[in-house]
Amino acid sequence: MNKTHFLCLLFSVVLFSCFKKESDMPRKTTGKINTIAVVIDDQLWNGEIGDSIRNKFASPVIGLPEEEPLFTINQYPVKLLEGFATDSRAIIVIKKEDENKFEIQKNQYATPQNVFHISGKTAEEVLEQLEQHTPEIIQLIEQGEIAESQRINKQSLLNTKGISKQFKIGIQVPSNFEYVLRKPNFVWLKKKIISGSSSLLVYQVPLNTIKTQSAIAVTILKMRDSIGKYIQGTEPNTYMISETGYTPYFFKSKIDHRLAYETRGTWQLQNDYMSGPFINYAVVDKLNNRLLVVEGFCYSPSKEKRDEMHELEAIMHSVHILKNNTFTPHKK
Repeated sequence: MNKTHFLCLLFSVVLFSCFKKESDMPRKTTGKINTIAVVIDDQLWNGEIGDSIRNKFASPVIGLPEEEPLFTINQYPVKLLEGFATDSRAIIVIKKEDENKFEIQKNQYATPQNVFHISGKTAEEVLEQLEQHTPEIIQLIEQGEIAESQRINKQSLLNTKGISKQFKIGIQVPSNFEYVLRKPNFVWLKKKIISGSSSLLVYQVPLNTIKTQSAIAVTILKMRDSIGKYIQGTEPNTYMISETGYTPYFFKSKIDHRLAYETRGTWQLQNDYMSGPFINYAVVDKLNNRLLVVEGFCYSPSKEKRDEMHELEAIMHSVHILKNNTFTPHKK
């Protein structure tokens, strides 16, 4: 074999290897945040099973002033389990078969992805599977959507060196946010959107601010109202308070593997008409003897707010408390 033939053969092998490696790589998932694909035949979708799916996965999001669905649902017949359906991050496949089954497959068609397979011999058995496994399905989908939002945020991050030094935390904030106000124990960041703005607050109070477990919810609302003086409107004597006409939702949650008290409700401007939803996490940080508070709220009158609040939630879930000040923040 002469040198020319050898080089041609070597080039062909290398080229084939590159194409093979590229074709072996898993497809990337696509689609809007909080959107799921439900693969189910039309007959089941238009009946009791479809009603159950819509009631569970398109139920109203807790804490928003107007009703918005938990997830946007795209329905596809089983025979179309290809193309756009398989590119989704979350796919629920429902069939009537000879086996009662619930199965979760990771990255079955693309990555990152959760595919939930549900089947039953009768409609009643399918409904039983749905009823039993819906909480787990919703939790996994929500975790996946938070991770996707954080992946998007990481593409361009704000310089949070000042926040890291001030509060001993790492946090991933997109670069389209700007600093509005900085105080010794308080920071306010804001992002302009078409119909208004999204805001992020970071502040801290002594751990003993919560005196008793029975009064946690009341204490947190008083605490957030006390910092409302920093969030002022354009008119004199207007400042943010918790909306008194709606009872907030209160949960125990986790931020950075630490206990956090989660509050969802509605804020308003005192002596004004502005209002909107908020999510507040009060993180129990025993290491630093404090409650670290991160809060997201938005103002977007007459517009949907679910995805704006989801972005804020993803930012807040990126918080991690530093054991020392060696954290190196991303720069804008």
